[in-house]
Amino acid sequence: MNADPQLVARAQSGDEVAFNELVAGCRKRVLSIVGRLIGKPEDVEDVAQDVFLRLYFSLNQLSNVELFDRWLYRLTVNAAYDYMRKTKRRKESRMADLSEAQVVMADASAGELQGKSEERQSTLRDFVHWLLSGVSEEDRILLLLKEVEGLSIKELEEVYGANESALKVRLFRARQRVLKAFEKSKEVKGNDGETR
Repeated sequence: MNADPQLVARAQSGDEVAFNELVAGCRKRVLSIVGRLIGKPEDVEDVAQDVFLRLYFSLNQLSNVELFDRWLYRLTVNAAYDYMRKTKRRKESRMADLSEAQVVMADASAGELQGKSEERQSTLRDFVHWLLSGVSEEDRILLLLKEVEGLSIKELEEVYGANESALKVRLFRARQRVLKAFEKSKEVKGNDGETR
């Protein structure tokens, strides 16, 4: 994101134009992170809007404008956590819950070359999503931030408020749980894909 510290300071002082510029500058990144964390394309805009509302009402609490990017990551992760907790409580199942990738995969059954390529990508995305669904939300979000978003350990320290060694241990354990979930799934299914 790399927000301009002067822009952040102006937004903190109540400059609406600066705040709008700040939001415009980080909007795409926030949408991307939220999309990866919650996995429901139809709700990404709503969760991102919640992030920007939180940003608007709490920007004056940021004591060091140089830490804005890390602070915004934390706001984004917290909003995604809150969304996932709410949807887990609701436990509703809607046709709209199908991801765009799943819809593309269904349409790709016509057998066109482009369709086959999209199907492979969709299958891979679905597999990764399925693999990560075998671990806790905390593990999934930590792994997505580290492995997909590319946050460094230093950046994760700021997001989680934890020290480097604690984060390395959490990452190691999260990766081990993903591997165990994968191994367990291989035991349940045979080589031919049949459930045993």
